[in-house]
Amino acid sequence: MPGSLGADAGTRPTTRQPAPAAEWHTAPVLAGRHVRLEPMSPDHIDGLLAAADDEVFRHLSIATPRTLEDAERWVSDVLTMRAEQGIIPWVQVDARTGEVAGTTSYYDVNPALRTVAIGFTWLGQRWWRTGVNTEAKLLLLRRAFDDLGAVRVVWHADIRNERSQAAIARLGAVREGVLRKHKIRRDGSWRDTVQFAMTDDDWPGVCDRLSARLAVG
Repeated sequence: MPGSLGADAGTRPTTRQPAPAAEWHTAPVLAGRHVRLEPMSPDHIDGLLAAADDEVFRHLSIATPRTLEDAERWVSDVLTMRAEQGIIPWVQVDARTGEVAGTTSYYDVNPALRTVAIGFTWLGQRWWRTGVNTEAKLLLLRRAFDDLGAVRVVWHADIRNERSQAAIARLGAVREGVLRKHKIRRDGSWRDTVQFAMTDDDWPGVCDRLSARLAVG
């Protein structure tokens, strides 16, 4: 299965040719030991609502969904963004229990430049400091670099969101700088955004370190 983590998780193609452009916009199931990434669908609405809370959404651009109608509207909006803006949304599912744990996405997908960004990510507090986030990112990175032939993966984080920045740095991404007055927050204030990136040159060492971290987790 593309993007799955199995016995050959440490092996990588020696030559990475870019996948056809259409393949960059698909969302296959990506399976690991701790987490399974499934293409977002309305079937996930109840689980997403159960996993959400205010602390999780504190630095996000959307408000915490509190009712079924909120969650339905939010999933509908994300799926519209997939159709109109090309984001690729996945739901993070706990591989042991089958519970929905959160979401993550590709965005700014550019096959011509062989780059993607990872974001729109949140994880319910029950799954913080577990292997779920690390493995989810490893699955997405393996798909980007090994399956699609990306040369660059990017992350953006609110400068106030130090927890997110630390998590991105722990993956092995390089802090490239700050995009000043990059977005407007929900409260109307201007957001400075910290940009991180990882290249295909970084990837072999990152893959080995993350795989080793998960092996003892």
